[in-house]
This record gives sequence, C-alpha cells and structure tokens, in this order.
Amino acid sequence: MSDSLPREIRQIPLDRIDVLNPRERNAKAFADIVANIKAIGLKKPIVVTPRPSDDGSDRYLLVCGEGRMKAFNALGQATIPALVVEVDDEDAFIMSLTENVARRQWRPLELLAGIEQLLARGYNPRQISVKTGLTFSYVQGIVSLIKGGEQRLLVAVEKGDVPLNAALAIVGAGDDDKAVQAALQEAYEAGTLRGRKLIDTRRVLERRSKLGRSIARRMPRGTSDVTTSSLVRTYQKEVERQKAMVRKATIAQQRLLFTVSALQELFKDDNFVNLLRAEGLDTLPRYLAERVWTDGRRT
Repeated sequence: MSDSLPREIRQIPLDRIDVLNPRERNAKAFADIVANIKAIGLKKPIVVTPRPSDDGSDRYLLVCGEGRMKAFNALGQATIPALVVEVDDEDAFIMSLTENVARRQWRPLELLAGIEQLLARGYNPRQISVKTGLTFSYVQGIVSLIKGGEQRLLVAVEKGDVPLNAALAIVGAGDDDKAVQAALQEAYEAGTLRGRKLIDTRRVLERRSKLGRSIARRMPRGTSDVTTSSLVRTYQKEVERQKAMVRKATIAQQRLLFTVSALQELFKDDNFVNLLRAEGLDTLPRYLAERVWTDGRRT
C-alpha cells in the first residue's frame, strides 16, 4: 500500500462493510485469530475504502483484514477500528488480492489463483513480484507454468511435491523423454531433487505423460478448461469433504464411547442384569461386548 494514500483510522460499523474479495478460512486458523483478539485486542486495524450506497448512507469496501473483521463479528462487536483509504475499485482489488497472496502462510493453490488474477488484469511478472513481495524468479517461473498449461506441475509445485526449479527444467526439456530424464538427473546431482521429492516428481511425470499436462484432459467432453481458480475450488471442496468425514467419524466415536459407558454402568446393576436374563436379552454384539465386559465375557 502506498504511503501517499490519504488515510484515517475510524471506528466503522461492521454492518456497513462489504467484502470485496471474499475467501474461505481454515477453521483452526480463524479460531486462533478470534482467541488472539479476545485476549489482547486488535493489533492492526483493517483497511477499507468508502463507497456511498444508493440511499446516500456511508458504506465501505473491505480491502484488507477479512479474518479480523469476521473475528470481531464472532465476538459480538458492532464496530471495528479501520484505516480508511481513498482508492478506486481497481486499486482496492489489487490491494486485497496482493495481501492474500503475500501472506506468509497461504493455502495450497491460493497463490496460483492470485497470480493468475493479477496476470488477467495486465500485470507482468516484475510488477507482480513487487506487489506481492515474492521473488521475481519465483513469479516468473509460476507464470511460465501457467502460460504453458502445466496445471499438473503447478499443483505439484504448490503442494511442495516438486521444486519449482525442477518443474521449470522439466518444461524446458519439452516432450523429449530423454531430455526430461536428463533434467531430473541434473536436479538430483545439484541436490535440489532428492529422496521423497524425487519419488513424487517421477510419479507426477508419469501421470503427466499418461494423462497430459492439463488436468482438464481427465474431464468429460464439453467441460470447460480447468483454471487455477477452479482448481482452488475443487481442492477446497475435497478438503471440506474430508473434514466432514472426520467430523462424522468423531461424532460416531463419541456416541460409541457414550453407549459403552452407559452399558457398563447399567450392567453393574444386578436387578437390571436379572431383568435382561429373564427377557433373554443378556447378550451383546461382540463388538460391544469386548468393550463393555472387561472380564472376558462374550456373547
């Protein structure tokens, strides 16, 4: 953000702030933000830019600090300290986007989507490097992979499976298998591709050879090309699906523990046990019996 921008810190009502570039958040990371703000307060104000509404009332576009704003809302606050800057929609979007990209810990694939959006808005690798704080060589490498349609390698790079320099060497080798193997050998000898990363890289190359550079090749005919933005959405959906499975498993485990605990207490009551015997209900499925009766009794 330029130091020359007009700015002023104000207490802004949360219900008057619109999110310009919304994104999903990791539940644990968000909980940490809420806990931190609750414990020590807001260390850094959010950034907004004023935008009058149709009825003439003051409204604001959020530029930076979505997590902090949502945390204040979760804590039941009505207002939040905000640095008010006068910028147009284009600058507001870029400031919001580059803040997300330049975070020290961005989510997998989010960086790709951010760089692609900046490219689409006409920014070159040098400008993207300056705005995000990423090195020019890194941005240039990512841009080369994006423009080359190397979506499979892009995903592998952002997951940490394949080093960027190795991915660029692979792309530079073209479709010549011998040249690709030579690039791998060179990376190995240089010490940038060893152990697990070498195994992962070979696996990615096998899939790239069989299924193509673009993940879109695997999709049915008539489906539009996959972009890094759609990859982000697909990745996020898969993460949420797995989180849902974990939640269901946790709930099932809690219910099982409750059932076992309840049965153990009930079977301590001789009257209850005699009643079950009289009704022919004094046995349990083996899975439960092994947990309820610790003395070795079975069904």
